[in-house]
Amino acid sequence: MKTSLKLPQKFMLLGSGELGKEFVIAAKRLGNYVIAVDRYANAPAMQVADSSEVISMLSADDLEKIVQKHCPDFIIPEIEAIKTEKLIEFEQRGITVIPTAAATDYTMNRDRIRELADKKLGIRTAKYAYALTLNELILAAKQIGFPNVVKPVMSSSGKGQSVVNNLSEIEPAWNYAIAGSRGDSQKIIVEEFIDFEIEITLLTIKQWNAPTIFCSPIGHRQARGDYQESWQPAVISDKLILEAQAIAQKVTDALGGAGIFGVEFFITKEEVIFSELSPRPHDTGMVTLISQNLNEFELHLRAILGLPIPNIEQLGYSASAVILATEHSNSISYQGVAAALSEKDVDLRLFGKPDSRPMRRMGVVLAKGISIQEAREKASIAASKIKIVN
Repeated sequence: MKTSLKLPQKFMLLGSGELGKEFVIAAKRLGNYVIAVDRYANAPAMQVADSSEVISMLSADDLEKIVQKHCPDFIIPEIEAIKTEKLIEFEQRGITVIPTAAATDYTMNRDRIRELADKKLGIRTAKYAYALTLNELILAAKQIGFPNVVKPVMSSSGKGQSVVNNLSEIEPAWNYAIAGSRGDSQKIIVEEFIDFEIEITLLTIKQWNAPTIFCSPIGHRQARGDYQESWQPAVISDKLILEAQAIAQKVTDALGGAGIFGVEFFITKEEVIFSELSPRPHDTGMVTLISQNLNEFELHLRAILGLPIPNIEQLGYSASAVILATEHSNSISYQGVAAALSEKDVDLRLFGKPDSRPMRRMGVVLAKGISIQEAREKASIAASKIKIVN
C-alpha cells in the first residue's frame, strides 16, 4: 500500500448503519467520495454519502454490478452478511479490501477467528464447541458445562446471544441464536462462561507502513448480547493492558492489512482471555466520539489511507449509553432532546434509522465526567430522557 495516496479516494462501504455513518463523515471531511451500500434504503450512512445502492450483499451478482458501476479504490465491509468469496475476487482484480479480503472472510465467522486464535496462534480463549442441530447443541452444552454462552457463528452487535444456565434453557437459546444469525449460516457456537471482572474492547490500529498502535482500553456492559454502555479508560493494571496489546497485535498481524480492529477480551483478576474480533470500528468505540482527539472512525480512515497518526490523546473520563426503541414503527420522532443535553459535557447522536423495532439501537449519548462513575451516570441519565415516539 502506498503511503502517499492522492485525495480524493473512492470508498465503497458495505453496510451503512450508524458506524458506517460516522466513517462517511470522517471520509468526507478529507474530501473523499463514498458509496454507501446496504440491504435497505435510507440507511444512516446513505444520508451523508455521495451515492448509495440497495442490494443483497450476499449476492455475488449484485456485488459485481455495483463494483463495475462505481469502480471504487477501496471496499470497506462494515457488516458480517457479505459474500466474502467475492471480496477475494475483487482484491485479485486490484481493489483494496479493508483490512484484507482474507481477513474479512476469517472474521465474518466466529468459528474461524476463534480457531485462528486458539489452534494456530495458541492464544487463550474460552472453551468452545459447535452445533448444527438442537441435539448437537445439547451435547455440546453438557460438554462445556453450565452456565455457558450460546451464539450464532455469524451475527452482529451480539444478536442471538444468550447465557444458558441449565438444560431447560437450551432450546430457547437455540431458537434465539438461529433467529439472530446473519447470512446463510445456521452454525451455533457454545462457549464456556467466563467469570470476568470486566469485559473490554481494545481498539487496535494496524498501519500499512508504521507500527501497530492502541487506544486506551474501553470497558463495556452488555445485555441480551448487545452493548448497552461503554466507558474509557477501563481501569485495569498496566500488566494486563500489555498482555492484551500483545495478543491483539498477534491476531491482527496474522490477519494482515490495515485499519482499526475492535479486539474484545475478558479480564479476570489474573488473566486476559481473547473473546472476539471485528475488523472495523466497534460499537463500544462510539465513546471515542467524545473521549479522544481522534475518534475510532478518523483513526480507521487514516490507517486505510496511510496517513500519519502522531498521537492518540485521551480527553478525560468518558462514557456512552445507548438509546433503544421499544416498539415497531415506520414513523419516528424523538422527545426529551433538550433535557438530555442540558447537562454539561453531554452530547448526543441520533442515527436516523428509518424504522424501529424493540431493542433496536437508535442513538447514543456521550458524556464526560470527573470520574468514570460520573461519566457513566451522566450518559445513562441523559439517555433515559430521550423518548422515541410515533
